[in-house]
Amino acid sequence: MTDDWRQRIDALQEELIRRDDPAAWVREADAVDASLRYPHLALRGPVFGVAVLDPAAGERWRLLKPVVDPMPQVARDSLNSHLWFAAKDGPDDPAVRRELLAAVALLDEEPVNEVAACGVRYRVVRADEFARGDGANLEPPRPTDPQPTAPCWERPRRYPPGPDVGFVLDPGHDEGPMAGATRLGLRDFSYVGARVPDPVRADSERAVDSHPDIVLLPVSFGVVERGPGGWEPSGGLAATPHEARRQLYDGMAEVWAVLYRYDDATRAVYAKAAEEFRALGRADEVSVADRHFRLCRVERMLRMGPDGPEPARPSDHDEYGPIRLHPTMDENGKIAEE
Repeated sequence: MTDDWRQRIDALQEELIRRDDPAAWVREADAVDASLRYPHLALRGPVFGVAVLDPAAGERWRLLKPVVDPMPQVARDSLNSHLWFAAKDGPDDPAVRRELLAAVALLDEEPVNEVAACGVRYRVVRADEFARGDGANLEPPRPTDPQPTAPCWERPRRYPPGPDVGFVLDPGHDEGPMAGATRLGLRDFSYVGARVPDPVRADSERAVDSHPDIVLLPVSFGVVERGPGGWEPSGGLAATPHEARRQLYDGMAEVWAVLYRYDDATRAVYAKAAEEFRALGRADEVSVADRHFRLCRVERMLRMGPDGPEPARPSDHDEYGPIRLHPTMDENGKIAEE
């Protein structure tokens, strides 16, 4: 550990002691316990989102779209739609609309990772997703992770905005000593192993030098299923453990039966397991039809360099390219009939 990092972690410890915040002390104790019970990191791979640098909102990059997309092009499409609707519904100023639509046109045609409009920079950013494990299981939600005061299982549901949107990408900020120690341990992280393609490994090694600082994004939660090779993701990320439980409940109760065309007997088995899982309230595991599912805690690390967050890498995989997503609009806001 360098003297600079030792001083940083010592300062975090002093700040934690000085703060009259028992909840923060308990969260830190949870983090220490987790590091001992789940000492290994299991890498899932990259995820993508959109960050924005708006001088009117400050000098820091902030997340505009959650960093959860499986491919860079999905994030580009999300940015494309954001800018198109900003042109459609924003200020009725032809000059502003022209700049926004120019950025949309570029995203329609090219797989770019950054566009600018009206003095604001928008960038497709990448993070690496990982979970903690003990060699056999992945870490479940912690007792101090956020939970709704009144858990809702019924439809329709209104999900609160996730913690990613508006999150400031500040590599100098840590929630506590354990977060600081985690960032220290991840600074030199790069992909290794014979199964990693050479271009992917090379890009990863370059990123250690080009984007040396680490930001830990808000913790997310997901569902994993035990497969022949270990735990495998089942579904997307959720902002709270309860949202992940609802995803698992919905899958067993309804969604999977339609998606996979279960027969009546299989449908009944999954529906019964869903209700039993729901009745437990805060269960983190369930078994059904010789399958085993588990909630896990998912962390994400994003790299930062002198010019901001790391964009998508050349070796990051896309299954499709840019396409035009919206009708043509002119500078006066008139949408062409197509």
